[in-house]
Amino acid sequence: MKNLALFHEIAEDPYDYVKKIKKESGKKIVGFFCSYTPEEIIDAAGALPFRIFGRGGDSLADAHLQAYSCSLVRGALHDALSGGLDFLDGTVFPHTCDSIQRLSDIWRINAKTGFHIDVVLPVKLDTKSSGEYMADVLRKFIRDIENGLGVVISEDDLKASVIKYNRIRSYLGKIYRIRSENPALIGSGDLHAIVRASMVMDREHLLEELTEFEGSLHGGKAAGKPAGKRVVLAGGVCNLPDIYSIIEDSGGTVVGDDFCTGSRYFEGEIGVNGDLVESIAERYRERINCPAKHSGLFTRGEHIVKIVKKSGAKGVIFLFLKFCDPHSFDYPYLKDMLDKEGIPSMLFEIEEQLPSEGQFKTRCEAFIEMLKA
Repeated sequence: MKNLALFHEIAEDPYDYVKKIKKESGKKIVGFFCSYTPEEIIDAAGALPFRIFGRGGDSLADAHLQAYSCSLVRGALHDALSGGLDFLDGTVFPHTCDSIQRLSDIWRINAKTGFHIDVVLPVKLDTKSSGEYMADVLRKFIRDIENGLGVVISEDDLKASVIKYNRIRSYLGKIYRIRSENPALIGSGDLHAIVRASMVMDREHLLEELTEFEGSLHGGKAAGKPAGKRVVLAGGVCNLPDIYSIIEDSGGTVVGDDFCTGSRYFEGEIGVNGDLVESIAERYRERINCPAKHSGLFTRGEHIVKIVKKSGAKGVIFLFLKFCDPHSFDYPYLKDMLDKEGIPSMLFEIEEQLPSEGQFKTRCEAFIEMLKA
């Protein structure tokens, strides 16, 4: 499928892709780090939202970061300090984990990537006041992005962007469901490439490609490997190395995930009636939270259990970035909830590059072997 080839090409080198977009169209590029970034507002301002993944290398980051900072933070800072992100016209830092917050301070002083905006979102999301606070933060963000880009965002601009993003998220959700129901139709590595590319592509072009690709899946023939034992991935990996082929070679098939670079990225629809800013705030408040936010003591565990049961998965593989404290703090209660449901799980810590492909494959094979057929 030509769409898949395009998604893989962009996912493998998003930096090169976005440089070409800027050169050909003159479009301004705004970098961001987290799925809590209100992309709809950046898009409404006429700029391209660009998810910063970090390409690796941390030599220049060493002077600014502790050795226990995660590879995402280190790799992204190295890119910024080495000039690899000079194509950015601005950078947005949502209020998430401590490492990203500290990175924001270092970035503001040292990086040359245009304007700098902190979006200080609420941490506790399950209160009435959090919705009001979230909407106020987004209104301030609109003013900040207008100042940064030298534009004015009209109500029509914002509504058009919201409708576009609703359609993009809807198609990503449909493709995920098709994959879960018929894993042999599309490889899990292909699905990951689609989601990764979706965070950097020109969103109009992305919508066209997703529409065509989703349509091509209906009545299609199996393109992936024969389905193995069904597993769900969970954790905090933002720049995921190629682990899907390893899982499939080990006898598994990924049929769902709980990643911010996966299903959490496209969950939820934004209402187009009433106050649009409040509707955007509601979507970011109601979608399943990450461990850097709080929305009930057992919300995340219940969500993962639901994914497992709905997808018919037999187990969960947790993938954590090394030194990611928020996910590590959540893990004990998540595992306990899965254990009580009789759902086996395995934890593996990784960095941008797998420390040992053989070690990961051996553990995957052992884990998948023990799962019920």
